Amino acid sequence: QVQLVESGGGLVQPGGSLRLSCATSGSIFSIKSMAWYRQAPGKQREWVASMAKDGDSTYADSVKGRFTISRDNAKNTVYLQMTNLKPEDTATYSCNGGVYRSYADSVLDRYLGVRGQGTLVTVSA
Repeated sequence: QVQLVESGGGLVQPGGSLRLSCATSGSIFSIKSMAWYRQAPGKQREWVASMAKDGDSTYADSVKGRFTISRDNAKNTVYLQMTNLKPEDTATYSCNGGVYRSYADSVLDRYLGVRGQGTLVTVSA
């Protein structure tokens, strides 16, 4: 069974940085695409950033210029580098995307949708 496991959250002061990781557990061939979302207490889930199959990345306006999404294909892991963190960035961050379980699946664009449980980021002095 393929799952996503996020890590790297924690408590950080305003202006600080954190790097979140989204690792795949279980056997996969490659990642098709991945997105980061966040949900603050009492608020709706919000899209943060995405990386497409070709590597193109897009960001929510609220994090543009401060967050960077990247991937390590050898490790089948996606990262979210967060800098200049603000108290309003406090939320549970989770990854959500599609993975290919074999080369044949990648050729046919037959992917498995997966979602992680999340990691808590708290920005506070």
